[in-house]
Amino acid sequence: MEKKQKKFLTVAPFECAWRNDLRFKEAGRGCVAFEAFACNDVTVVFREHVGSQHYHYKRDNSPHYTVIIGSHRNRRLKIEVDGKTVVDATGVGLCCSSAFQSYWISIYDGLISIGKGRYPFQNLVFQWLDSNPNCSVQYVGLSSWDKHVGYRNVNVLPLTQNHISLWKHVDCGEYEGDENGEDESGGYGEWGLENFLESWELSDMFFIVGKEERAVPAHKFLLAASGNFSLSSTNEDVVQLQDVTYPVLHAFLQYIYTGHTQIPESQLSSLRDLSLQFEVMSLVKQCEEIIERFKLNKRLFDSGKNVEISFPSSRPHCGAAFPSGLPVNMQRLKQLGLTSEYSDLDIYIEGHGLIARSHKIILGLWSVPFAKMFTNGMSESISSKVFLRDVSLEAFKVMLNFMYSGELNKEDIMDIDTLLLQLLLLADQFGVTLLHQECCKTLLECLSEGWSSPIGRRTQYAQFSK
Repeated sequence: MEKKQKKFLTVAPFECAWRNDLRFKEAGRGCVAFEAFACNDVTVVFREHVGSQHYHYKRDNSPHYTVIIGSHRNRRLKIEVDGKTVVDATGVGLCCSSAFQSYWISIYDGLISIGKGRYPFQNLVFQWLDSNPNCSVQYVGLSSWDKHVGYRNVNVLPLTQNHISLWKHVDCGEYEGDENGEDESGGYGEWGLENFLESWELSDMFFIVGKEERAVPAHKFLLAASGNFSLSSTNEDVVQLQDVTYPVLHAFLQYIYTGHTQIPESQLSSLRDLSLQFEVMSLVKQCEEIIERFKLNKRLFDSGKNVEISFPSSRPHCGAAFPSGLPVNMQRLKQLGLTSEYSDLDIYIEGHGLIARSHKIILGLWSVPFAKMFTNGMSESISSKVFLRDVSLEAFKVMLNFMYSGELNKEDIMDIDTLLLQLLLLADQFGVTLLHQECCKTLLECLSEGWSSPIGRRTQYAQFSK
C-alpha cells in the first residue's frame, strides 16, 4: 500500500525549524498563527535573526522570547525571556494529542498574547507584558522539547495598531482532525471558488463594512475580473463601506464568487447601488429587472422570502469549472493573466528559470494538488514562489493559458500535436480534469482520421517500434 504523504512539518525533539519567510514585517510586532499536533511542549521562539536546525532556546545567548504551550508534560504554559522563566501558569492553552489544534501567538511592543484559533484576539487565553520589551524580535522558529511536534498551516500575520481592531472582527472556527492528525478528504471533496468566499485564505484585501466595522476578506484578482474596484497592484487594500450593511455586501460577494445569491426584496435597491458603485453590470441589470417586475406585479414576490438571483451563463462548459457560471469579464480575465497584475506567485521550472507570474487562486481553483500546496501549510502557502521539476515548459504554458480562459484554443497554439501527449499527462498530474477531457477528445479526433494526422503517425510509429 502506498504510504500517505504527510501534509505537515514534523520537528524532532530538541530541534527547531526556521525559514526566512517566517518573519514579522515589522520588528517587534506581528503574529504567528498555526496548527500543532503534540503530546506536550509546542514551542515557538522569537528572535532577531534566523537560527539553525539544531538551535535550541536553552543554549541561546542572544535576546529572544520563547512560548511553550503544554510544558511540564502538558500541564503548564511557560514564557521565557532570554532563557529565564517569567510566566509559569497551570492549565492554560494546553496541547491536544488526538488532533491538530489551532493557536496564535502575537507580540506587540512586548505584549505577548496567546490564544486558540487561526487569527489574533480570537479566544484569548493569556497575556503578559514585558516591562523591558525586546522590539527587535522578528523571526519565528518552530521547536519542540523531548517529543516530536507536528506543525501545519503556519502563517505570519501583520499586527499594526490598525490590524488589532480589525482582527477582532474575524470569524473563525476550530479545525478538527482525526486521531492521526490527518483529514482524510483534506477538505477538497467539493472544491470551488465558493471555498474562498469571505475566506482569509489567499486574500489580499478586505472590506470594512457597516457601523460595526466588520472585516470581510476578498481577492483582488477575482474582483478586478468582475468589475471596477480601483485596487492597488502592490499594497494590501482596505475598502471602507460604512454605509453598506453586511448582508448586502455578503450577497454582492456571493454573486461574484458563486454566480448566484439571494437577498430580501427590501434590500434589492441597496444591492443594485453597491453593484453600480463597483460596476458589476450583470448584477445591476438583474436587480433593476427584478425591481421593475416587482413594481408591475407585487404578487410575483412574497415579501417574507428572499429574492434569488443567478448569473445567466452563456459559457459552453457546464458544471463547476471556472469561470463557467460566474460574472467574469473574460477579456479582463485573460488580460490579468497576460499582464500578471495582482499576481502573488512566481512559477519556476527547472532548467528554464522564472516562466510566469500567476495567481494562486487560479491554480488552486483548477487543481487540487495546487490548492493543497497553497493552503495546507506547505512552504508554498507562505512563499510567493513555486519550483517545478520534470515539467514541459510549453505544455505548462498551455495549461496555464487554459486556466485563465477555460478553453483549449488549438488554432492559437503552434504545432499543438507535439504538445498534446505532454499536455494530457500534465493535466492528469495536476488534476485539471476539464483540460484532461479536452486533450482526450482531441487525441481521439486525431486518431479517428486514420493515422493521417501528425500525432496519429507518431502513435503508429510508436506501436510498430515496440
